[in-house]
Amino acid sequence: MRTEELIATATALMAGDKGLLAMDESVGTCNKRFEEAGIPQTIEYRRAYRELIVTTPNLGRCLSGAILFDETIYQATKEGVLFIDILKKAGIIPGIKVDEGTADMANFPGEKITEGIDGLRQRLVKYYELGARFAKWRAVITISDDTPTKANIEANMHLLARYAALCQENNLVPIVEPEVLMDGDHGLKKCAKVTGKVLATLFKQLEKQRVNLQATILKPNMVLPGTRNSKPVSVQKASKATVEVLLKSVPATLAGVAFLSGGQSPAEASAHLNEMHVKYKGKLPWPLTFSFARAIQQPAMDIWRGDDKNVKAAQKLLYKRASLNNAARRGEYKPEMEEKLA
Repeated sequence: MRTEELIATATALMAGDKGLLAMDESVGTCNKRFEEAGIPQTIEYRRAYRELIVTTPNLGRCLSGAILFDETIYQATKEGVLFIDILKKAGIIPGIKVDEGTADMANFPGEKITEGIDGLRQRLVKYYELGARFAKWRAVITISDDTPTKANIEANMHLLARYAALCQENNLVPIVEPEVLMDGDHGLKKCAKVTGKVLATLFKQLEKQRVNLQATILKPNMVLPGTRNSKPVSVQKASKATVEVLLKSVPATLAGVAFLSGGQSPAEASAHLNEMHVKYKGKLPWPLTFSFARAIQQPAMDIWRGDDKNVKAAQKLLYKRASLNNAARRGEYKPEMEEKLA
């Protein structure tokens, strides 16, 4: 393990006002979004979509890193230039999603466990050789009347910690993503309670596996009410609840926090990140940034729709969307910016 290299990579990923682009959709997820947008679900259209993303002009001004998928890390432009080389030339650190999705957890109805730990060491060696310098593993936690169970939380957080240790052994910075899903009718307090419990368990497991937190990035959900909860919560209240949970649960030595958007609209995700920086700027032990997928990409996909003549317009929107999140990280985002974007 090259500790200095790992810490330098983690620091670079969290630097300035930049964030991460999670362009790591699995084939199934990408095809589902293509189907919704009326785009043919083929490998060539997926390649063309990802070429649109990585060749967006000036994207390196907004992003410090991009999370790829196994299919994407081998793909290239029509001219044969590897996407990973384009990212590196733009100053964007390439990363890779290494979990293999979720499956039902045996004996625990309604709960999921993440797969992919078997053979992970060998895959990490390969990804490092290809040029990846960080990785990501996602666990999902469901809130309902009966969930999450202690067993499900512990099993998922143990896997996250094992994955993180293997990453550092192979000189890849681990991004640990314990996502408490927004699905459900639960309120803000329930989400805060569950998120706090999940994070506390995660960091206990990371400590047991001797994971270096200075070379680790947390990718958590924001604390929000469930999507079926009819009681509105202000941006200020949700952002305050999110930071309070982090302060109680996350050690100060962590390299940084890069939020997932978790089904929020692009504007909602930007507004919540912005509020945290407005209220807590200079008061937190770790930097806060974004690691969004749909909240950056979806507007561009909706314009592109698989048509080459729409590529430039889609790229322009992708860049603007990413730059709004840069503004949010500086605490300078305003809702009026959405009108200018439209």
